[in-house]
Amino acid sequence: AVQLVESGGGSVQVGGSLRLSCAASGYTFSSYSSTLLGWFRQAPGKEREGVAAIQNDGTTRYTDSVKGRFTITQDNAKNTLYLQMNNLKLEDTAVYYCAVGMGGGPQAFMLMDYEYIYWGQGTQVTVSS
Repeated sequence: AVQLVESGGGSVQVGGSLRLSCAASGYTFSSYSSTLLGWFRQAPGKEREGVAAIQNDGTTRYTDSVKGRFTITQDNAKNTLYLQMNNLKLEDTAVYYCAVGMGGGPQAFMLMDYEYIYWGQGTQVTVSS
């Protein structure tokens, strides 16, 4: 069975940084060239939204609100996905989820949750003033 385990969440003040990790088992990121890896978040009372995504060819996509502040990377040797989050804002507070999909779809769909098959359990990120 595929398991995705997020870590690295926590509480931080506005302007601070966190790095989220997502360790995968039962699925090898490098198995398919089209593999799609993503980070999503869901704040209380809001719908889940795609934050950042990366394909094995290095293509990345970010939602506008995090561009220039968040960076998604993958380490295929460790089968781990990362999300470096800098200059955090109050509105970044949410539960963050990592996800894996087969990819192969249009780049415009990289942040759509229906592109993903496997999901982690989530890690809480709280930004305070």
